[in-house]
Amino acid sequence: MSETEGLYQFTLESEDATAALATKLADIAAPGDVICLIGDLGAGKTVFARAFIAARGGDGEVPSPTFTLVQLYEFAKGDVYHFDLYRLEDAEEIFELGIEDAMNEGISLIEWPDRLGAYLPFERLDVILSIGDEQQMREVDLIGRGESWPDRLEKALPGEVSGG
Repeated sequence: MSETEGLYQFTLESEDATAALATKLADIAAPGDVICLIGDLGAGKTVFARAFIAARGGDGEVPSPTFTLVQLYEFAKGDVYHFDLYRLEDAEEIFELGIEDAMNEGISLIEWPDRLGAYLPFERLDVILSIGDEQQMREVDLIGRGESWPDRLEKALPGEVSGG
């Protein structure tokens, strides 16, 4: 397998723009995908996750799994596992949370993926969010790693992406 990567960098002007990006990515996500949400506290990871889950079919409340570490959403188009690993003390604990099932059978949204250490798969999409020049603005780097992500990103985000 080649170590292919696709990279997109752009600015999102608002929380609505962040939600629109999450919706586009939810449309191309499939069971077995791992999507890593990377950024400091307050960068928009949970906003992204909520919009992603809503786009997949969620119509209820989407709480942050900060204390439960994982929240499962069951949908006809495939289950979504939302992990928040901020409080994970040892990477081995991830197996108790069902990460293997999530990565094989569902879509895994993982906040604080660095906590996985060596268990983080190469084949994944990294969504790196940082606070922009204005309070609501976000700088975004999308890095599609592996065989399928670069092509899927090109189809979902052809040409220039504007955040407004």
